[in-house]
Amino acid sequence: MELAKGGPTVSSGESIGAASGQHAGLAAGERAELEALRAEVARLRDRPERPRHRVSWRTPVASVLILLGCILAPLSVISVWTANEVASTDRYVANITPLIHAPSIQRAVTDDITTAVSSAINVPSRTNQAVAVLNQKGLPRIGTLLQGLSGPLASAVQGFVHTRVATFMASPRAAHLWVQVNTTAHAQVVAALSGRNNGAVKVSNGEVTLDLSPFISDIKADLAARGLTIVNKVPPIHVTLALFPSRDLVKAQTGYRFLNDLKIVLPIVSLLLLALGVYIARGHRRALIAAGLGLAAAMVVLGAALLIVRGAYLNAVPPNVLSSDAAAAAFDILVRFIREGLRTLLVAGLVIAAGAFLTGPSVTAVRIRSAFGAVFGWIRRSGETHGITTGPVGGWTYAHRHALRIGAVALAAIIFVFWGRPTAAVVVLIAVLLLVVLGIIELIGRPPRRVSPASGS
Repeated sequence: MELAKGGPTVSSGESIGAASGQHAGLAAGERAELEALRAEVARLRDRPERPRHRVSWRTPVASVLILLGCILAPLSVISVWTANEVASTDRYVANITPLIHAPSIQRAVTDDITTAVSSAINVPSRTNQAVAVLNQKGLPRIGTLLQGLSGPLASAVQGFVHTRVATFMASPRAAHLWVQVNTTAHAQVVAALSGRNNGAVKVSNGEVTLDLSPFISDIKADLAARGLTIVNKVPPIHVTLALFPSRDLVKAQTGYRFLNDLKIVLPIVSLLLLALGVYIARGHRRALIAAGLGLAAAMVVLGAALLIVRGAYLNAVPPNVLSSDAAAAAFDILVRFIREGLRTLLVAGLVIAAGAFLTGPSVTAVRIRSAFGAVFGWIRRSGETHGITTGPVGGWTYAHRHALRIGAVALAAIIFVFWGRPTAAVVVLIAVLLLVVLGIIELIGRPPRRVSPASGS
């Protein structure tokens, strides 16, 4: 059968053959695609994969270890503070020295010494004695006049004594004497915490007190030199400064003995638990982030606990024994090294968590690293266009960049561990210097040039 005239003629057999060829080609393409999909499925099926949802012992054990390490961290800070501040005379004196420069402490000591000296002089009693002598000598009118001046005279003497004592307490001599008194009294502080109460630190009237008698001798000499020679006739005066209520002494003694025994063990155990938890965890990076954040959170809890203890201490000190502002100043100065230590570990924990996060595979971390890499790459290329190149050093640095990064991090960790008394500022400084070193490694490291295939070959 033929088609209409005037056009090309195609037999029905040829049409059917062409259609069959097209269908055959399409079927062959579909079969090839199907075979490729089957091969991909088989490859994925044969590839060994770790089960993602399988319950493992590593995660709960690592979590418990990190949690225990974070719990022991605040106790480690307090135990180290106990060892440094109480067991070491130099550290104790360095801690308590600023107390004498606190205005509230100076006022409290001035008021106590003024009251003690004025009571020892006892102007009303001595006035009455002088009036009796005048009456015996037949001078009653002068005695009556003197009797009327007894009150103003007592106020004048007390004001004069207060002024001189305040001036003395603000002098370098008082600061030097304060250091001497506390250096001598340090052994008695340890004795009080150990249960042996004697020496300059005593328990009396429900208070643990510090004897300020050495100050009285200098003040009496100063008053006598300025005309108040009557102080030379008064008996020895003993003035004490309340440190804390004696009912808290038993708690302090118990805590001192316990923490003093663990002052070395606790920090080591805490660090080992954190390190072991990170090592056991399936995801080391996530565990390191958790350990850093947990350490920072533990320091926040310690700071909150210090605030609670501070409030309890201020409520326990009677106002007639020590004013609230003086008690607050004393507490804040005495625990300032604890706060310094917790701030240091807080910043260290945040730095560790941030470093572990930024080296991870998250989108944010990858973008940050890519941005820095692009900046360093642009700087490197700009230098090369101007003839500045690192040469073989750049190639060697790039080839060993991983080892150099690990070495830089390890060196920063060693510096932090062996720093005598690191502070939060020291942690930030070490972290900044580490970033600078890592940036220099990235900047110097020059990747090998890619050789493009020759055209036409």
